[in-house]
Amino acid sequence: MLTQPDRPAGRGRTVAPGPVKQLALGLGIPVLQPVSLKADGAQAELRACAPDLIVVVAYGLLLPANVLATPRLGCVNVHASLLPRWRGASPIQAAILAGDPETGVSIMQLEAGLDTGPVFATARLTIGSNETAAELEARLARLGAETLGNLLKSLLAGQLTPAIQPTDGVTYARRISKSEARIDWHEPAVAIARRVRAFNPWPVAETVLDGHQLRCFASEALGTELPAAGCVPGQIVSIGGEGIQVQTGVGLLRLLTVQAPGRQRVAALDFARGRALQGKVLGG
Repeated sequence: MLTQPDRPAGRGRTVAPGPVKQLALGLGIPVLQPVSLKADGAQAELRACAPDLIVVVAYGLLLPANVLATPRLGCVNVHASLLPRWRGASPIQAAILAGDPETGVSIMQLEAGLDTGPVFATARLTIGSNETAAELEARLARLGAETLGNLLKSLLAGQLTPAIQPTDGVTYARRISKSEARIDWHEPAVAIARRVRAFNPWPVAETVLDGHQLRCFASEALGTELPAAGCVPGQIVSIGGEGIQVQTGVGLLRLLTVQAPGRQRVAALDFARGRALQGKVLGG
């Protein structure tokens, strides 16, 4: 098995093996962890394994041409979108941000381009109206494993011919960065609610309250009305019901779960208890 090198993890940032490596070692499967597959030594190690087929899942790096040509049957990738929509690094987040009603997985033949290879099979699922990226990723992981499992025998027998991706409908999901986490309260509530869902569990949507970071893990959009006279985007207009209602560029956003620095995430109503929040403006 091939996986990326161990990374720092947890609050202590201690270098530790990832869950895939731990499972492989527990099953007695040899593990390779080259820093780069461009090095001759790493490629030689891979050739020594004499693989019939390489299956790539969320590896995070493009494979060099020499590696793509190493297996007798080539390399296949389990990609978390319905190609050619959302090629690239962040297809799950991109689908939520765009408000797509559905997504799925594509089992594709890897080639030199970024997710441009022909597709053996796809499987679809509906995106839940309040589903976070973490929840959607878990469902797609199960769907991808099932879809690949159903194809694997035929793939190894060389019995499948992939279909070339259409040129229409191509979109790209660029890598998400931490800088995108800050909420712009001038956006419509619907767009902000999607951002909160798409950025859970990382990088987590955030705003500023009284000069301090306030992270937002769950929310819901309410209505499509423009701000009333004297009310500005980011202003807390009410507290009650199920959360904290904040004015946006179009409609209200109800914050449901939040986290202050150094504290545990809590229900927004619990956070608001004992605080004079109404009328304050978030952001800045």
